[in-house]
Amino acid sequence: MKDKLNITIKVADLAPIGMSVIRKDEEAIRLAEYSVNRVWSKWMDDKPGDKTSKDVLGMVAVHFAKLYVLEQRKNEHTDDVLQHFEDELDKILLRIE
Repeated sequence: MKDKLNITIKVADLAPIGMSVIRKDEEAIRLAEYSVNRVWSKWMDDKPGDKTSKDVLGMVAVHFAKLYVLEQRKNEHTDDVLQHFEDELDKILLRIE
C-alpha cells in the first residue's frame, strides 16, 4: 500500500488544488477543507458589498491562523506547567533517596 495519496481539494471558489498527502493525514486535510469552506460560505453570505471572495478567504485564513496561535500558546503553557511539575517532583524524589 502506498504511503502517499494524490488528492484534489476545493477551497472557496479557487481552482481545485492537487496535492500529495500522507495517507494517515487525508482525513485531517478533508476536515480542514470542509471547515474552511463552511466558514467561507457563511461569511460570503454575510459579507459587506465591498469585499470580494478573496477578501473573505483572507479573513478566513487569519481566523484559522489565530486559532492555531491560541492553541500553540496553550500548548506552551502546558509544557511550562509540566516542566515545573517535573522539576518539583525531582526535588521531592531526590530528597527522599
